[in-house]
Amino acid sequence: MTQTVSLPLWVFVLIVLFAGVTFASHFLFPSVRWFFRKRAERVIAQLNERLQRPIEPFKLARRYDMIQRLIYDPEVTQAIVEYARKEQVPENVAFERASRYAREIVPSFSATAYFSIGIRLAKWLSKSLYNIRLGSFDRKRLAEIDPDAAVVFVINHRSNMDYVLVTYLAANAGALSYAVGEWARVWPLSPIIRAMGAYFIRRKSRGALYRKVLARYVQMATQGGVSQAVFPEGGLSLDGKLASPRLGLLNYIIDDFDPEKREVIFVPVALNYDRVLEDTFLIAADKSGKRRFRPPLLNVLRRVSRHFLLRMTGRFRGFGTASVSFGEPLELSTFIQDETGDPTSKVADELMRRISDVVPVLGMPLVARLILQSGPILREELETRVDDMVRFLTDRELPAPSRHPRVIVADALSRMSARRLIDETDEGVVVTELGRDILTYYANSIAHHFRALEGA
Repeated sequence: MTQTVSLPLWVFVLIVLFAGVTFASHFLFPSVRWFFRKRAERVIAQLNERLQRPIEPFKLARRYDMIQRLIYDPEVTQAIVEYARKEQVPENVAFERASRYAREIVPSFSATAYFSIGIRLAKWLSKSLYNIRLGSFDRKRLAEIDPDAAVVFVINHRSNMDYVLVTYLAANAGALSYAVGEWARVWPLSPIIRAMGAYFIRRKSRGALYRKVLARYVQMATQGGVSQAVFPEGGLSLDGKLASPRLGLLNYIIDDFDPEKREVIFVPVALNYDRVLEDTFLIAADKSGKRRFRPPLLNVLRRVSRHFLLRMTGRFRGFGTASVSFGEPLELSTFIQDETGDPTSKVADELMRRISDVVPVLGMPLVARLILQSGPILREELETRVDDMVRFLTDRELPAPSRHPRVIVADALSRMSARRLIDETDEGVVVTELGRDILTYYANSIAHHFRALEGA
């Protein structure tokens, strides 16, 4: 027992390493995890005191536990069996596929990442690029929403800045869980977005097994009272107009709705911009007829470099105004109480109507619309017509620009000239060949507000 044993150095190093790992896994790691868990619980308790809607326990569950709960859900289990039978594969193969879908979908929410990093970054980015303006906003009505209800913000999709802008403006309401498309499933973006509580969806997947796994996750989150944000158009608007709603996520929520367990309240949100960062890419995609588009890397790098150069030289003036309006909330139980059959399409159409009603009218889209309608138009006449349009919107309680018409016109023309979208001649303001598609894109975003005027 007291004899000396000789070992090669590499064997001794391996033994020490294994001993260290064993010690850490049994004694050190649990203590460290306990320390950080207690610290996280204190942080969350402090956050919940100031949030209008406290962070739900469902959102704070461990990602591994949520994945296990999802793949062993009875409905998912049944879908696995049906998939195995249809595809003629072993059930364990079908189970592994469902597990992969669950790992792909389920987020790993971090309150520290969301509130300490995400909110601050969203605020800085929003305010550094845009002048933020709150449009239609019934603070009293939104404050009256049942705190126990599952709130779903339903948003029109104009830009990838939508995520950033709504996250910043809804910071005091609570932590939002976004449905994010496949564009964000790249490293290092993917883990960051997961930590912010977003869940990934394959917008073009038609597999029954995938749809069932996604549906059950959305339904579990809704049952758990998670505040969600969805874009019913299913993608960015390519022509500036509101698109017809896609029913997938809304159908998952409505199909599982039980007012006895938890009310669901949809809050319509409408965004608009003086400048959409991706406008030229979106217009090009619309012309090509292909929604999937990948901006050329050199083009992106050139734009980013130019942006930083303007900032460093103090010449960056921002991209104008970005505005967010909140429409009348839709209480699901009240809306569908007299409906028969599947009410999803009616709910979706009503939500899009409420979004349409509160789309903010900003200077750039308004001036773009008037220039396209009038051909060559003098600046003074343009100011008069802007004043008339603002009065028209105000009389109908629609979200109108708040600045003086002269300021609106001067700012919009200055931005258009800088991008070579217009020329000012002795005859008035004229649209350039480059500018026609771009101005049409912006004018389309508010055209629906003036249908009554055009029909008069």
